[in-house]
Amino acid sequence: MEHRIEVTFARSFLQRTVGLIGRRQIGNDESVLFERCSSIHTFFMRLPIDVVFLDAQRRVVRAVENVKPWRPYIGCAGASSVLELAAGSIRRREINVGDEVAYAVAAPA
Repeated sequence: MEHRIEVTFARSFLQRTVGLIGRRQIGNDESVLFERCSSIHTFFMRLPIDVVFLDAQRRVVRAVENVKPWRPYIGCAGASSVLELAAGSIRRREINVGDEVAYAVAAPA
């Protein structure tokens, strides 16, 4: 199955450092993509998030639901990018290991 997901790319040092940290709310259609990345932490997060690890072909290699704030490490061997989404997104979108993800660039707020 292929999933089309609107993403905000975390490319600058600041964007990669912040991601979704400090957010009091994350919209159901919001996501942040970290390229050239295979792990994240959730220090300073206020909310749980869903995390999807993708290989170089944008196939899901791991999907982790409801990652709580203040986790020191969550990663996946073989991942080349990480997608942070609002908690519940994996279940709502029915994302599974082996699925493909097509990116759409999110419109600026």
